[in-house]
Amino acid sequence: MGEEVSETLEYTPASLIKRRTIRPKCANKSKDKIIIGELPTRPIPKSIVEASLLAYILTAKFVDHLPLYRQIQRFKREFGWEVAQSTMCDWVDSCCQLLDPLYNTLKQKILESDYIQADESPIKVLDKDKKGSTHQGYQWVYRNPLQGLVLFNYHKGRGQHGSKEILLNYQGYLQCDGYQVYDKIGQQQGITLVGCLAHARRKFFDAKDNDSTIVNKILEQIQKIYLEEREIKKIAKEDLALKQKLREEKIAPKLEQIKTWIEAQSIKVLPKSAVGKAMSYYLNQYPKIKAITLDPRLELDNNLIENAIRPLALGRKNYLFAGSHKGAQNIAIMYSLFASCKINNVNPQEWLRDVLEKIPDYNIQKLEELLPNNWIQNHK
Repeated sequence: MGEEVSETLEYTPASLIKRRTIRPKCANKSKDKIIIGELPTRPIPKSIVEASLLAYILTAKFVDHLPLYRQIQRFKREFGWEVAQSTMCDWVDSCCQLLDPLYNTLKQKILESDYIQADESPIKVLDKDKKGSTHQGYQWVYRNPLQGLVLFNYHKGRGQHGSKEILLNYQGYLQCDGYQVYDKIGQQQGITLVGCLAHARRKFFDAKDNDSTIVNKILEQIQKIYLEEREIKKIAKEDLALKQKLREEKIAPKLEQIKTWIEAQSIKVLPKSAVGKAMSYYLNQYPKIKAITLDPRLELDNNLIENAIRPLALGRKNYLFAGSHKGAQNIAIMYSLFASCKINNVNPQEWLRDVLEKIPDYNIQKLEELLPNNWIQNHK
């Protein structure tokens, strides 16, 4: 008669395992000294914490947005293990110091590309010079769409100095929104600014209540551009020459038509109205938006980098602020590496455990091998 199979799920709690390393002592009579076996290399020397536990703590904080004090409460509740918050903070700081050379390698690989997307997001930081208040810092974010790498770089302000310092010797396409700092950076020789169609669309979408007739017309045209792009990707696939040809034939004319139509309609609306500002934004950004069609590798918008920033926004709601400017840069290190893991479909906890075990003794000239996009190829 056969059998009936029913499958259900149970939960088995995680466990903390105490590892004991026993090293025999030997007496060397000829040299009159005692010899003892060497300890295995650990991420943090003279500490009880192993790479697997560090990977869990850091993943819980920066991927699952679980602040350290909540993790401490869970460890106490589930395992009866009490650890001081200052100790756990020291562990996080030590890991960031250990990962800093890998972070710099990541930065170098992104800047070697000729296509970068850029954006920025605020973060509150406790500042000893501003007692009773927080400092408004910024995480500047750079994404290399071609290699699937993301870089967060903390800076105390939103002025051009932070981004200009990073992009000082950069040569290539820089895709960004209409923030004026990028226009100043784009004046550097060798940089071609590329616009974001999604930002332009958002301006019109927010102006819907102001003049729905004009807005709906433009949103309809932008939607057609995205549908054309989807079809072009299906047809061309990896054929960049064909993709470029189809974009010039189908997308470039539509971008021009929107510009022409806006110019004709702009005299009918108030310049300072919501729809008037949206029109001005599109016209001002048009040279950069049109630049999307210069290279088939370029995306229509910056949505992918905004997806990379989302964990930062979720994290802010949980831990509210960074404890110091150094802490904010530590946050940048971890978000850079974990965002790169996400793009490359890498399990962040497995990746970090493996990296923390290897990196203390790893050849600094070969650190690129540990970046998530290369790590996944060696662990398939």
